[in-house]
Amino acid sequence: MAERPVFYVHHGLVVNKTYSFEWFPGFSLSQKQKSVESLHDAVRKADAAAKPLEVSTKSRESLGIKLSAFNLKWNGYTLENIFQSAKVFEMGGPYLELLEVSPKEAKRDERLKNSGPLRAFRYQNEDFPLLPKTVFYDYIYLAAVKESLTEDEIKAVSDYNYFTDIEFNPTKSINTQAKTAAMIKLIMDECGVLPDFTKENFIQYHKKHVVS
Repeated sequence: MAERPVFYVHHGLVVNKTYSFEWFPGFSLSQKQKSVESLHDAVRKADAAAKPLEVSTKSRESLGIKLSAFNLKWNGYTLENIFQSAKVFEMGGPYLELLEVSPKEAKRDERLKNSGPLRAFRYQNEDFPLLPKTVFYDYIYLAAVKESLTEDEIKAVSDYNYFTDIEFNPTKSINTQAKTAAMIKLIMDECGVLPDFTKENFIQYHKKHVVS
């Protein structure tokens, strides 16, 4: 058995609940998708009205695959590359050259582990704080979704009410595309469109609507 958080909207807040499910070991796509389906079955058993979406390259839905951080792009760069290249550490960064490598190479660059504590994120000469948690990731994710997906695809996010990311382990990281997808649903249900947030407006929105 394994446990994973599942993200959803409740009373105007992006929240999550942890579900136990059968884990299928192995690195193949088929094994990952079996684990996804097992997790989704657990969600459906708890809520008969559940319509879960896996948000990753392991999804069986084309929308879930398009929403993966490895596929989304903003300003010509993959979201994952932007996120990793923007990290500012006590002893180095941002490492802008990580924009020019593959997303997996950017994520695995040794300097990200050997430059001391993370202090901030810097993108286009603008600094983003570490708190609230995930605010920089969520900000660039929304911008990349607006650039990468059609209006109909963005609206389709609201057809789902639970969001999962089978690769996300909250004991190892804090950012997950499933959480941001739930935020998209909240914004779309409230506004009908994804607005162009300024940094400060988005930070305030995040503080009000996202449970860290």
